[in-house]
Amino acid sequence: MIENLDMSLVDWSRGQFALTAMFHWLFVPLTLGLSFILAFMETIYVKTGDEFWKRTTKFWMTIFGINFAIGVATGIILEFEFGTNWSNYSWFVGDIFGAPLAIEGIMAFFLESTFIAVMFFGWNKVGKKFHLLSTWLVAIGANLSALWILVANAWMQNPVGMFFNPETARNEMVNFWEVLFSQSAVNKFLHTISSGFVLGALVVIGISSWYLLKRREQLMAKRSMIVASVFGLLSGLFLIFTGDSSARDIARDQPMKFAAMEALYEGKTRAPLVLAGALRGEEAGSGLGEREFLFRIEVPGVLSYMVHLDPAGFVPGILDLVRGNEEHGVLSLEEKISRGTVAMEALRELKDIRDTDSERYSELLARFSDEEWVENHFRYFGYGYFRGKDPATVIPHVPIAFYSFHLMVFLGGFFVLVFLATLYWGIRDQMDNKRWFLRIALWTIPLAYIASQAGWVLSEMGRQPWVIQDLMPTFAAVSRIDTETVQITFWLFAVTFTALLIAELSIMFKQVKSGPKEGEK
Repeated sequence: MIENLDMSLVDWSRGQFALTAMFHWLFVPLTLGLSFILAFMETIYVKTGDEFWKRTTKFWMTIFGINFAIGVATGIILEFEFGTNWSNYSWFVGDIFGAPLAIEGIMAFFLESTFIAVMFFGWNKVGKKFHLLSTWLVAIGANLSALWILVANAWMQNPVGMFFNPETARNEMVNFWEVLFSQSAVNKFLHTISSGFVLGALVVIGISSWYLLKRREQLMAKRSMIVASVFGLLSGLFLIFTGDSSARDIARDQPMKFAAMEALYEGKTRAPLVLAGALRGEEAGSGLGEREFLFRIEVPGVLSYMVHLDPAGFVPGILDLVRGNEEHGVLSLEEKISRGTVAMEALRELKDIRDTDSERYSELLARFSDEEWVENHFRYFGYGYFRGKDPATVIPHVPIAFYSFHLMVFLGGFFVLVFLATLYWGIRDQMDNKRWFLRIALWTIPLAYIASQAGWVLSEMGRQPWVIQDLMPTFAAVSRIDTETVQITFWLFAVTFTALLIAELSIMFKQVKSGPKEGEK
């Protein structure tokens, strides 16, 4: 079946999912960060009794609500696509992947959707403290929703806590807590939500800057900027910390992605960290997409330190991961394919002799329960699909991984500087005189979205060709449906999502221009 697969079906299915995911992520991160900013502002209102903070909270709550509604709509479509476009994937790991998504719907989504009604419509209808509790629960619920979705995604990048049942050819969860609290899941959750916090804070600062430039709602703008800058600065520093931890996870579990995001082809001890650089086109005849740098600025030993906490540590490059490096214990692609093929053929034989050779059947069945055999063979099951294929197919698109990673890191550092400057001038009440900075702050809004999208591009494009790291390549996960069907729905979704985005931006701009309602209680 794989040999006869139309690869354009895979490309269109990937494109459709990427389209939906990227539109979805235009709305979600703002709700993650803004929900907590709302909770902080309303807490100040309840503590002080100052109606100014109630009015301010209600204004930012409207911005939150617009994004929340559209985020839910695009998120539902994403989950449906697992069944429609990726049915083989859903069959192979549905027992594991479905669990966190089910918990997200049952627990987190119902928590936030229940209390969001109180948060929006409960002003002056319930007590101040209960309303404040509802706002906090919405913030917690929104981020719990992100937790379960990110746990599912982290499992795809580093499958743990599972057992492969050869009789059903399905992966089954054996340790829920290992799935939930794997190092990859924890770091992915913390890094992703902190990026949402940064984005939410930058949106508040950017919109507030617009008000100051227009000399409108100046008190609300200045106070909002102080709250957002404190929240954003703490989140930004935490984002850097979690990013460092996530990089070590990637180096351990997805070394090819790690090498691609640094465009490291030859493994090195004292490997340098590239701060900035530009890549040339592919070298003629290299066969593996090898590229040189037009220029680069690097710091010696830092990449090795990031991975091993030792500047003398060895970091494998793309060529090491393809050809192998015996000195440093790096298996070659050929060896991984060989081991994966053994596991795949054992599964195929098991299926063929199910009713004809009970002794051999039991022997093969026992292999899949043998920890050593699983570690040495089934661990590389997905590589069996690459037998006879070009080795370059296991290498992600290096320029995309490299540029998305460095753009994300550069902008992350820039945002921390924006928070520091906003807090400093905000506390000193000098923001009115920094109109040049207000213009920069306003333009950080699109930059925040670019950085957020770049992070997901690195995460998902960098792990290609895998949908489940080392176990299932993307082309094996796709549903066997007509390519034309996917093409039609792709363009339908593109038009629909674009219309939703235009409508959302129109409503938001209108809301910002009208500002908080005067005399609102």
